[in-house]
Amino acid sequence: MSRLASVAIVGRPNVGKSTLFNRITGRRRAIVHAAPGVTRDTQTGTAEWNGVTFSITDTGGLFSGVEDDLISQVEKRALAEAARSDALVFVTDARDGLTPPDADVAERVRETNLPVLLVVNKAEKMSDRHAGAEFFKLGFENVYEISALNGDGVGDVLDDLVALLPRYGTAAAHGPDLKLAIIGMPNVGKSSLVNALLGDDATIVDERPGTTRDSIDVSLKWRGRHITMVDTAGIKRKSRTKDDVSVISTVKSLETIERCDVAALLLDASRKLSNQDVRVGSYAHKAGKGILVCFNKWDLVDKGDKTYREFELDFAESFRFMRYAPQLFISALTKQRVSKVFDVAWRIKEEREKRLPTAEFNRFIEEVSRRQPPPYHGGTGKIYYGTQIDVAPPRFALFVNKAAFFSRDYLRYLNNRIRDEYSFEGTVIRIDLHEKKRGRVTS
Repeated sequence: MSRLASVAIVGRPNVGKSTLFNRITGRRRAIVHAAPGVTRDTQTGTAEWNGVTFSITDTGGLFSGVEDDLISQVEKRALAEAARSDALVFVTDARDGLTPPDADVAERVRETNLPVLLVVNKAEKMSDRHAGAEFFKLGFENVYEISALNGDGVGDVLDDLVALLPRYGTAAAHGPDLKLAIIGMPNVGKSSLVNALLGDDATIVDERPGTTRDSIDVSLKWRGRHITMVDTAGIKRKSRTKDDVSVISTVKSLETIERCDVAALLLDASRKLSNQDVRVGSYAHKAGKGILVCFNKWDLVDKGDKTYREFELDFAESFRFMRYAPQLFISALTKQRVSKVFDVAWRIKEEREKRLPTAEFNRFIEEVSRRQPPPYHGGTGKIYYGTQIDVAPPRFALFVNKAAFFSRDYLRYLNNRIRDEYSFEGTVIRIDLHEKKRGRVTS
């Protein structure tokens, strides 16, 4: 079963954490009482909002000022629960106003490097409205005035909360360990590569273009892992797909790309790269698939000292959008380096499913943006916090003051720094910007 993203509700005693927990989960699981410190243990439930399901924990109160071993244990457990979460909801009390214990809690939750949503609860009365303004002194970018008791404003908190939560359940939990599609133009040696990898003639091999009219799935075991390998029909230029069979073959090849984990893009090393080669690669890139580039027919190339480098530079120039893809120089005919295809494809699969802890990524993105702040671009951009929200391909959400202040060049810079630090070999990295307007009280 896939794990859920997790949220912890934190705050000093008697600010309404349990009431908010009950409101979000829709159950009366946590005991609610006017006396402070009633929640002596953590309560965990499951909630769903905007199609996102997540785990949420009601922690004990922090920094009550009471000298007691039991209270100390409650606080210690609450902090540990908070540190393990993906995001924190920090609850304060509009009626009490900003208190020293609130400042103590703020200091501790900031140390987690997790996204924090600051909630000012008990704002039911008109006199309590706009009481959230003083809580900006705690240094968090957004303040939400709510009433956990009657639900006012809770939806706004949940809207922003689920936007920043990781999507742990999107990677396939069943089926083959790896779905590998062999893609490329007609007659680049796709079927020959499949046969070389299998060691037998499982698919038809013919020197005439277009022999493979349909996508052919081949299942196999590799080092105890289950791989489904798909030999696709060659993808032709639209101007050359006049007959119905060729059109259908191309459509099926594109469908195969959509359902694979990794696409091995075959290029014919015996000829120059073409625009159609680039177009075929772009299909896999746009679909967010892992990509391995195989220069096939390497046995036909006259080689010198700089041959490898010349091919690498030519590829980098033609496939500027896909420079993250590793390259192999193979011969399906002689089986030269063919054995590395599964190794590299498997490594790419693991890279595209890699997930970074939210606290670690926040520390990283804070340091990167400090060393190289966003240049002026219609305004000065500021990154408040970030989190990885999805895998396969890896997708990151950055919460910023204004998306328009971030140029494409700066986003490319961030993308490159992420890749330098964490690799993500063979997969595109996507960055989404979410605006969080400083000074706005959401209610």
